[in-house]
Amino acid sequence: MISRTLLIAARPFGGRLDAGRVAGAIADGLRDGGWEVDPLALDDDAESAAVSLVRSAEFEARMRAARAVVIAEPRLDERTLAGTVAFEIATRARQGGVPAYAVTGEDDLDSFDARILDLQTILQARTHRSLVSAGRKLAAII
Repeated sequence: MISRTLLIAARPFGGRLDAGRVAGAIADGLRDGGWEVDPLALDDDAESAAVSLVRSAEFEARMRAARAVVIAEPRLDERTLAGTVAFEIATRARQGGVPAYAVTGEDDLDSFDARILDLQTILQARTHRSLVSAGRKLAAII
């Protein structure tokens, strides 16, 4: 049976949108669309700590149990392609055969960069309300 759970790996979007609130808002929209969610808040300011978590066996198991991974990153740009947690998640998802989607506050990737990350869809959202809406949109296309 195909899993009905989506793994949400969220980073803080700034201000009042810490990683937990970002994951929660997207999760609300996904639940409205009938999905179960497994939220993962990556609040640690140290990029290396977040990357270490994503490289763990726990993350690997959660990712493989999910139908897809939703990466919530405040900004996607060319820098995202080199050693960041978003890159690490996208790479692991691709290698594990798990589709990856992204929700970002600012999308500065060109189509080639998005293809390198193998992101199925990139949606932009900056506020709590727009993150919920992005979750609903993802629920309809996953």
